[in-house]
Amino acid sequence: MGLTLPKEAAARLNLREGDELFLTEAPDGFLLSPFDESFAAAMDAFAATRRQFRNALRALSRGSK
Repeated sequence: MGLTLPKEAAARLNLREGDELFLTEAPDGFLLSPFDESFAAAMDAFAATRRQFRNALRALSRGSK
């Protein structure tokens, strides 16, 4: 999939043709940010942990009742 950005937006994000971006949902819409490999690795690790400890995380999110 491709995306066309205005030249000024690409310059502010320091992007070049072929670079990857993160699309993050935000309360007011979506945010685009340059791809960060270390952040992506951290998110992959969190996703694996989240699946492994799904029940514990669910209990923690409910708080102590």
